[in-house]
Amino acid sequence: LQLVESGGGLVQPGGSLRLSCAASVISIDMYQIGWFRQAPGKGREGIAYISGSGDTWYLDSVKGRYIISRDDAKNTAYLQMNNLNPDDTAVYYCAAYLSRLSSVVFPPSEGWPFWGQGTQVTVSS
Repeated sequence: LQLVESGGGLVQPGGSLRLSCAASVISIDMYQIGWFRQAPGKGREGIAYISGSGDTWYLDSVKGRYIISRDDAKNTAYLQMNNLNPDDTAVYYCAAYLSRLSSVVFPPSEGWPFWGQGTQVTVSS
């Protein structure tokens, strides 16, 4: 399974971006998809997860501003990011975790076996 992120870039504070995560498998419906980010000088943190059945989880700092979704027919997951601020500046990664559970699960970062290469998001005026 290979994952490819796209959609990053430079945006002004208050702006929006939509990231995409395209998977190279026949179907991603048995995979939980997660979005992570790593800011300069900081560790990687999970920010949004979506299970195969559509259950979602968000880190408190992005709740209400970010929306994770998936289109299994296109083998693609998305992260809509609104009302961005400079603290959102980071490299954003998507990852996949095989799970048949309807609710999201919380493996440690090192437990996610499949990762994309990352896409840079910079929020600056």
